[in-house]
Amino acid sequence: MADPRGFLKVRDRETQPRRPVSVRIMDYKEVYEAQEKGVLQAQAGRCMDCGIPFCHQGCPLGNLIPEWNDLMWRDKGAEAIERLHATNNFPEFTGRLCPAPCEASCVLGINQPPVTIKQVEVSIIDEAWGEGWVTPHPPERLTDRTIAVVGSGPAGLAAAQQLTRAGHTVAVYEREDRIGGLLRYGIPDFKMEKIQVDRRLEQMRAEGTRFRTGVEVGKDISWEQLRRRYDAVVIATGATVPRDLPIPGRELSGVHFAMDYLVQSNRAVAGDTVKNQITAEGKHVVILGGGDTGADCLGTAHRQQAASVTTLAIGQQPPAERAAHQPWPMYPTLFEMASAHEEGGERTFLASTVEFVGENGKLTGVKVAETEFVDGKRLPKAGTERILPADLVFLSLGFTGPEPAGLADQVSAEFDERGNVVRDGYYMTGTPGVFAAGDAGRGQSLIVWAIAEGRAAAAAVDQWLMGSTRLPAPVAPTDRAITAL
Repeated sequence: MADPRGFLKVRDRETQPRRPVSVRIMDYKEVYEAQEKGVLQAQAGRCMDCGIPFCHQGCPLGNLIPEWNDLMWRDKGAEAIERLHATNNFPEFTGRLCPAPCEASCVLGINQPPVTIKQVEVSIIDEAWGEGWVTPHPPERLTDRTIAVVGSGPAGLAAAQQLTRAGHTVAVYEREDRIGGLLRYGIPDFKMEKIQVDRRLEQMRAEGTRFRTGVEVGKDISWEQLRRRYDAVVIATGATVPRDLPIPGRELSGVHFAMDYLVQSNRAVAGDTVKNQITAEGKHVVILGGGDTGADCLGTAHRQQAASVTTLAIGQQPPAERAAHQPWPMYPTLFEMASAHEEGGERTFLASTVEFVGENGKLTGVKVAETEFVDGKRLPKAGTERILPADLVFLSLGFTGPEPAGLADQVSAEFDERGNVVRDGYYMTGTPGVFAAGDAGRGQSLIVWAIAEGRAAAAAVDQWLMGSTRLPAPVAPTDRAITAL
């Protein structure tokens, strides 16, 4: 364990400092600064000898959190990254993007602020990259089995790395021009700069993983051709179908899906020329949806110097502290202040969008009303309507599942009532040799779940091909919970 009296001596939770708002909105560099080493060790030392570390259950990957907290406190970074990599292929991703359900289940959190687990995690991997401790791990021997992984998001990359290290020949197919999926084009650089993706890809290439960009499976090559060419196929395409809002005025110019906006912005930041780019410069922006994607749109609009930004959420403002029906160690729904919210903009809760208003086919405003609950349904309250001026509206309402094109007819894949690919207890679809992992099979979820499912699906593929496996399988595909219970 870490400092036996650490949680008694250091009772305050101290997280990573953020760059000043006035500075960071002028660029797309990461918001967070590195934590001072002494402060970081003191925070890691708060990890207590709790007997039963509920953080293990809170983390879908089963990260060995008390172990690497102890090693960080003892300034043994090389050993800490070994323990971290034992369960997590990409801690630089989760350490920046995961909402940290492990912290919600930290035993110290019963009566004190929980340990800054996420901060310690990202500091371990950042130090490891800086010291050259992250090296390729090519397999000792190769099998004669070949595997295609379709999709290069966190689930696909995790599955590919695990299967490559098991000795199989793995090719990752990506329809975009660069590898990374939503890590590349869906996450703004101010949350995670793309060097984090690029250097991990360099490691994977050195290990033997092959990448095929600009290939849309189901169009450029059929799923049937892929099945004939490879011994197994892993569907890791994510849940990319956005949820729409079919209300009057939806067809107006200026109403966009959030991801269309973010992808264009990320391409521009990467140095690409984006024709007819959606930009918020000098415009009044309204974002529908108060989740992470909405916050990403908010931060991007600030950096594009929008005239104003308003975020509308249909539900109530979450509480600042745990509600009675979400006791420890459950993952609570809390009011959060993301870095983008610090940068400005207005947040409005209990706001139902009634209509998009416009002139000559162009958006000019959004008609909203207060939300009222009638028989358990959220409905706009009559007589409370008002119009917000808007030049741009971004629909950030979540995703409904994977794109079904080609899967249903070429793979005979079945879809459940939520629009996700149906698979058995070993991640296999109804077609032998075709597996599904990540959001494509579980629905829109957390990055930590995607990595966990990618690792588990890799173990299932290895087992199916070889009759046995030494790869870890952290989660079952039927487990949809994000609580610690």
